[in-house]
Amino acid sequence: MKRILFMLLSGMLALTGCAAAAPEAPEKESGSYRQIGAAEAAEIMEKESDYIILDVRTQEEYETAHIPGAICIPNETIGTGEIPGLPDKDQLILVYCRSGNRSKQASEKLVKLGYTNVVEFGGINSWTGETVKGSGG
Repeated sequence: MKRILFMLLSGMLALTGCAAAAPEAPEKESGSYRQIGAAEAAEIMEKESDYIILDVRTQEEYETAHIPGAICIPNETIGTGEIPGLPDKDQLILVYCRSGNRSKQASEKLVKLGYTNVVEFGGINSWTGETVKGSGG
């Protein structure tokens, strides 16, 4: 019995030691996008200057209300080809939709197309900042 207990304790200590020695995971893994909330996205928009706000809803939804400066590229139009409105694949792209579903889908597609700095922040439903109407940014 003592021998079994000793073996169990030794095994648990060995596993604990391995887990403690494991390196920390990087904040952003290669080939993925980052998710944040609307408040953090607003902070980025205040502090940064070289970014694109990407609205992936339909043109009609965009014209109803959108975040100032946002460009509209509907999720359904993002496929496997180049996107003329997004020429710099390393530029910060802040992606939103109505509720957060399409923005996640679009962010995944953008990463597969080689975009490296994609940040998804949900939907305009949770946006407390300014919005504008019409087709202009």
